[in-house]
Amino acid sequence: MKKTLLLVGLLVAAGSAVQSQNTPADWLIVGQNINPANYYGITVANGMVGLVSSPEPMKVKDVVLNGAFDTYGRGRVSNILKVFNFANMNLDVDGTRVGPKDISNYRQTLDMQKAALTTIFDYKDKVSVRQTMMALRHLPFSELTMMEITAKKDCEIMPASVIETPDNLREVKNLYSEIDRSHVTIRLLTSVAKSPTGRHTVAASTSFIFEEPHGQEPDVIHEDWDYNMHLAKFKKRLKAGETYRFSVVGSVSSTAHTADPHNEAERLTLFAALERTERLLSRHRAEWDKLWQSDIVIEGDADAQRAVRSAIYHLYSFSREGTSYSLSPMGLSGLGYNGHVFWDTELWMYPPLLTLKPELAKSLLEYRFERMSMARQNAFSHGYKGVMFPWESDSDGQEATPVWALTGPFQHHITGCVGWAFWKYYQVTGDKEWLRTRGYPMLKEVAEFWASRVEREGAGKYHINNVIGANEWQENIDDNAFTNGMAKTSLQYAIQAAQTLGITPDPDWKLVADNIPILKFPDGVTKENRTYDGVQIKQADVNLLAYPLHIVTDEAARRDLDYYSPRYSPEGPAMGWSVLSTLNARFGNMDKAYEWFVRSYKPNEVPPFGVMAETAGGTNPYFATGAGGMLQSVLNGFGGLEITDSGIVQQKARLPKQWKSLTIKGFGPQRKTVKVQ
Repeated sequence: MKKTLLLVGLLVAAGSAVQSQNTPADWLIVGQNINPANYYGITVANGMVGLVSSPEPMKVKDVVLNGAFDTYGRGRVSNILKVFNFANMNLDVDGTRVGPKDISNYRQTLDMQKAALTTIFDYKDKVSVRQTMMALRHLPFSELTMMEITAKKDCEIMPASVIETPDNLREVKNLYSEIDRSHVTIRLLTSVAKSPTGRHTVAASTSFIFEEPHGQEPDVIHEDWDYNMHLAKFKKRLKAGETYRFSVVGSVSSTAHTADPHNEAERLTLFAALERTERLLSRHRAEWDKLWQSDIVIEGDADAQRAVRSAIYHLYSFSREGTSYSLSPMGLSGLGYNGHVFWDTELWMYPPLLTLKPELAKSLLEYRFERMSMARQNAFSHGYKGVMFPWESDSDGQEATPVWALTGPFQHHITGCVGWAFWKYYQVTGDKEWLRTRGYPMLKEVAEFWASRVEREGAGKYHINNVIGANEWQENIDDNAFTNGMAKTSLQYAIQAAQTLGITPDPDWKLVADNIPILKFPDGVTKENRTYDGVQIKQADVNLLAYPLHIVTDEAARRDLDYYSPRYSPEGPAMGWSVLSTLNARFGNMDKAYEWFVRSYKPNEVPPFGVMAETAGGTNPYFATGAGGMLQSVLNGFGGLEITDSGIVQQKARLPKQWKSLTIKGFGPQRKTVKVQ
């Protein structure tokens, strides 16, 4: 642990010496002394395409395309597609391929402000290379790589744009074409393939953007090496001290997004190529400038500032306005959890997005709304009414949990989490038309589910039996605290939504909500489930009744906090610690609040960028769920923000002694700013 923390600290310190085109140091995440054997990449993404960095020069580890799933890999269920790696490059200098062994001064820097990853290195005594890569925010299916090669002595360079096919794709076709006009020649390097079962066609295309006038660009040669790789390359002689610049733009698409991905990928690449580099950069940065109008600024704690801004950066990168896509626990940082959508979205990642960027949060809700028919079928199949959302949801919204995981059939609290999230959006925005067309139709179906799910045994005994709660280490238990609490809350929200619209709610909803029990030990501590006996727990369950549900308050919430805090497992996921931080901050226990805040991210950071894994010592970054929890400890704990029927209000804010001030910028629909000192 000490070794990991020291490494991250050194990297942060090193960042102060590195500037990314005038970006302040506190916006930079720097990787130095990169060890390929202990390397966890950082992601540039735009809500649709995720590009994960590699320790190898000019390479990308993974390219993930949101919304495209097929059955392969883990658990015999759908998996988000790993698609063509179309952002890779080769570089030959004087006929020799540049590789890891012959480079020095290798450094990678993520500029969070501009959402760009820059890699720099020297190759022998011949050239210095600077590569900057970004998933273009204004073009959801496109990526831009800018190259700058400076000769230290006279030499010949041969850069190549490479498209490589991952093992999961089949029936690959590699193509090259040139579109010649009087003012420009567009060279398209394209690959097309089928997904593992043939369900989808996937296509990617790239093109060079040269700075020379038309007719003076270098000649491009296409090489089709084998089934899994082809490239386009050119030669250029450089004199000592000369710098050569060019760009590569690429696009990817699939039949999950368009009927004709082959032509669409090429058209999008052609469009981007003719926009040219400066226009692409300008629009990309303008979109990120808009996003960063909502930010969190911490004075006095550089490490907390870096971690918090990294969390915001990743949530912004993994989500997109105007879509019906949601967030997987790992976002677009890889294939973790098959890219499926869990309660992680609604309870952990969604609240900070709803606070900072309601327009992004709206897309996550639209994902659930568009998949209601599948959730309705799932409820029907299990003998219930209304909607029963799957524990692991794929692009179709079907249950995609591997059969060996009992969470699929039994972790029913997720349906309440979805209803809870829908009402929270209305509370923040006050959008009554949305409530009429989206919010209430969802809450009505959620209420119908719980009314059919309870087992009615008399007053105060409407039991919810045979479930798995938030603490997944206790399987097939009865009257789980969080499940019951979320059921009660979502039923009450359904009633409130109906009344807001002038609709008479079903009186059975109130009857059910009033009679679902929250069990207690004899001393008044909330009991996690009917048979809970004090064993160690995986993560927050009972404590969620105090925040964010507010079912348990005041002294009862303090008793629950004191009882369950020492029972949290050190191997538990990051977001559990953030709940403890939030509650301690609200109770004024600032030393404890800060301790748990740091524990919610610091032990989980992995080299060389300090990206967050799910657990301490974990190897599956980036854990966007943990980022969402940690941001809630800042926004809703230290910052005192609360989502109420009056919108986002600030209650008592308290800062740890390590912080001079906390500024929450541009939150909510009114883009308010508050500063706590």
